[in-house]
Amino acid sequence: MRALLLLMLLATALSASAVSIKDDLGHTTVITAPPQRIVSLLPSLTETVCELGACGRLVGVDRYSNFPASVSALPKLGGLDDTNVELIAALKPDVVLLATSSRVAERLRALGLKVIALEPRSYRDVQRVLGTVGQLLGVPDAQRVWRHIEAGVAAAASSVPPSARGVRVYYEVASGIWAAGTASFMGETLTRLGAGNIIPPELGPFPKINPEFVVKANPALIMIGERGSEGLAQRPGWDRIDAIRRGRICIFKAEEGDILARPGPRMAEAAQIMAKCLREK
Repeated sequence: MRALLLLMLLATALSASAVSIKDDLGHTTVITAPPQRIVSLLPSLTETVCELGACGRLVGVDRYSNFPASVSALPKLGGLDDTNVELIAALKPDVVLLATSSRVAERLRALGLKVIALEPRSYRDVQRVLGTVGQLLGVPDAQRVWRHIEAGVAAAASSVPPSARGVRVYYEVASGIWAAGTASFMGETLTRLGAGNIIPPELGPFPKINPEFVVKANPALIMIGERGSEGLAQRPGWDRIDAIRRGRICIFKAEEGDILARPGPRMAEAAQIMAKCLREK
């Protein structure tokens, strides 16, 4: 009888500590204890785990996770198209964090692994994902990171002079050509800094744009990564764009590009990078 009572008390304690986490694909995962072995397959999630003080629990990351520097020593598990499922299984993670666009979620679940798909695309998403990861890790005040982000973005906005407000910006996020729309976290940052955006909301967060669209929109400022900036003025008709004629182009280095492209703890730094561009160009 006594043993039965102890078992019942133990079951009650485990039940009380368990949390149910619903991910961005609507899949619910029950976590009975904060995971001690975590695999992250998305750089923004890697950075979020580390910012919440759990970097030491990571046992493997995707090939693009490179911040903080300590994660570079972890096993690299591939990217979206070549995720190393066998190596992930061999690492015996308590949970795998990945993007909703990942193709391996069901394969990992079939191997008995717990998988949580999270992919922030907007400011609201970032705040929500911080809360979800904090809940997963057992961190009581994960929103402190969000408050830091908000304060940093506000500080960046206050540094932008009135003369730069309202400037019409074209932000190219990838060659092909893909742009940052107003609904994206990058577009939201531009809005908070007081800049305009030539991409209308109805085109979505990261639309593929016809080059002629940019020519007709005639942005006064272009933001672009180092890799995609080569031959910009040689694109058909782009020599007529005000930003190119006046040399108002901010070319971001690879390290800056990483910060700008990741919806996570370094968004305040991203806002500072954009604000500097607006001030100096």
